[in-house]
Amino acid sequence: MFDTMTVTKAAGGVLGAFLIFLLGKWAAELMYHVDGHGEAAYVIEVESSGGGEEAVEEVSFEDLLAQADVEKGKKLFKKCVACHKTEEGANATGPYLYGVVGRPVAGVAGFNYSDAMKAHGGEWTPEELFAFLESPKNYIPGNKMTFKGLSKPEDRANIIAYLDSLDD
Repeated sequence: MFDTMTVTKAAGGVLGAFLIFLLGKWAAELMYHVDGHGEAAYVIEVESSGGGEEAVEEVSFEDLLAQADVEKGKKLFKKCVACHKTEEGANATGPYLYGVVGRPVAGVAGFNYSDAMKAHGGEWTPEELFAFLESPKNYIPGNKMTFKGLSKPEDRANIIAYLDSLDD
């Protein structure tokens, strides 16, 4: 069989080879390391075929609001109920939204609005709500609302129609 000296020599050979392999790997990483992705070395220009883009029909805000569906707005409002209530005087994380259309911005007495919202001023007209609901954080930077917004103009119009229908 094997004596201890033979086993020691075999183990030393395997471990020595492994050590040389690791040292070679570390040296290669140091020599050929690249800090992230830089600019492309060359760019291939490609002509646009023109067939991939469809013309988007621009719809006016008035037309969107005229075509808005209160029932769809009510369904979409489920995204808002975690923070807002529709009953007058029932504040939650956010202020109640009963009568919000036409109400002054930061106009609910007793609700602790952010300084940004107080400073914004004005009134919640349908146009103002439309712009705000697209991206609350971008429209009034520094407000407390964490909702990312509604990208579809139709969805925003539907929610505004629903909110406007609440206060007769």
